[in-house]
Amino acid sequence: MLKQGTLFDEEELRRLEGAQTQWEEQTVQRSVRRVRERSGLQTTSSVPIQRLYMPQDIASFDYLRDSGLPGEYPYTRGVQPTMYRARPWTMRMFAGFGTAEDTNARFKYLLRQGQTGLSTAFDMATLYGYDTDHSLAAGEFGKCGVAISSLADMEILFADLPLDQITTSMTINSPAAAIWAMYIVNAEKRGFSSAQLGGTLQNDILKEYSAQKEFLFPPEPSLRLVIDTIEYGTRHMPRWNTVSISGYHIREAGATAVQELAFTIADGLAYVDAALARGLKIDEFAPRLSFFFDVHNDLFEEVAKFRAGRRLWARLMRERYHAQDPRSWMMRCHAQTAGVSLTAQQPENNVVRTTIQALAAVLGGTNSLHTNSRDEALALPTEEAVLIALRTQQIIAQESGVVNTVDPLGGSYFVEALTDETEQAAQSYLDRIDALGGVLPCIQNGFFQREIAESAYRYQQEIDEQRRTIVGVNDYVSNEPVKVPTLYIDYVGQQAHLERLQRVRRERDQSAVQHALDELRRTCDTTDNVMYPLLDAVRAYATLGEIMNVFRDAFGDYMEPAIF
Repeated sequence: MLKQGTLFDEEELRRLEGAQTQWEEQTVQRSVRRVRERSGLQTTSSVPIQRLYMPQDIASFDYLRDSGLPGEYPYTRGVQPTMYRARPWTMRMFAGFGTAEDTNARFKYLLRQGQTGLSTAFDMATLYGYDTDHSLAAGEFGKCGVAISSLADMEILFADLPLDQITTSMTINSPAAAIWAMYIVNAEKRGFSSAQLGGTLQNDILKEYSAQKEFLFPPEPSLRLVIDTIEYGTRHMPRWNTVSISGYHIREAGATAVQELAFTIADGLAYVDAALARGLKIDEFAPRLSFFFDVHNDLFEEVAKFRAGRRLWARLMRERYHAQDPRSWMMRCHAQTAGVSLTAQQPENNVVRTTIQALAAVLGGTNSLHTNSRDEALALPTEEAVLIALRTQQIIAQESGVVNTVDPLGGSYFVEALTDETEQAAQSYLDRIDALGGVLPCIQNGFFQREIAESAYRYQQEIDEQRRTIVGVNDYVSNEPVKVPTLYIDYVGQQAHLERLQRVRRERDQSAVQHALDELRRTCDTTDNVMYPLLDAVRAYATLGEIMNVFRDAFGDYMEPAIF
């Protein structure tokens, strides 16, 4: 956090804190303003943090209007009336590396250790829609996630797992529809109907253009693919969240907490507008929209972000879109501790950072949570490191007492004021985005990219100038060598994966594959939903690369314009 200077008069502040009689009230208010003018702390979120918070900071606060009861509009205090007293948040550890066999074993290990939901990471080739034997995939096998080239890999990835009893999250974007089709067909082959499947597809392509940059096609056809999945899920998969609107990558790229919240909600509104334009009704699909947020080191800022986000989304859904179903008003979210905050220096410190961030997510009311491992700034997490990260969540849930009451920080002068200010700052950004024409124009004119880049620059400048302390990096530095075991990717596994891919191509019905791909290509040229021919292509064992080549041919590649 930013270093605070002694810019206030301690004697005056003690006098103010002791002022209790009614005749002193006006003097106190004037003096508090004077102290704050001298001691306000400006953070990179553009929300000033004061030295002292008092009742007048929330003088306009209306309990029922601004917070309400947990489980009731506007959901500031949480989307469920009992929150974690009834059931702890879903502990959904992000996992994926090497072969499908490797990751399947890690899934089973985590479930045995008490994890309550699956979250799947895919390798870079898969994220970009290439088969593992493509020349552009060279050197990337299994390094940042599991390699999936066809339905045959998906069958192994989720082998022996009770898909009707667990929920599965998949972090995939441009190839999301194809990977989801593989998951659906694999479940279908094992006897699970689509209606039985519960989980979340990240599928948020808009944030790729402003933050993570793993886009393939221009924004318009990419948005069309997202709406195709939303429409298909609305019709056939009532337990599935077909898009996880993701602020995580926006924050990791350097955005402030306010920017993360505002840009994420703006992307969500763009999906809502596009689904409505498709002909869906708001209460048909809005209850299955979900969100995904980063959790950084400033505990109270993160708590306020979650609370403000729920309230802002609820008001937009009810007032702008006139949703009638209370489920449409709920911002249900997953959270992940901040990968960008982890350091290669003194990596054991990352356990502490992750604990603080996880506690912030829980106090903020997240619905599910991934905790990063101590070694992730160095390599893929080992089994030991992942277990510590999972145990962090379990200790918070079982030993800290934070599950005993709903929204335990609600009513704090500081937290309520910060919630209000965060919401107002996010709304100001939303107004600017609307004035610029909406999300797609803001992507094309570089608004998001510039805002994030400037925030990232300011943050790094504070570190370089030692106005922001990162323990072990620019203060409390140690020259001792790092001794942390890291995970090694076995390239024997890569050869086994490639042999399976070759066998799939050799043994499948080639005419059925070609027919399915031709039908998919024809559908791309219409306004019909691509999910139906896509499922047929997967059933015929068309590979991921073959499917994505159809999309590339139909939609073209996208090159981001130069933005300064």
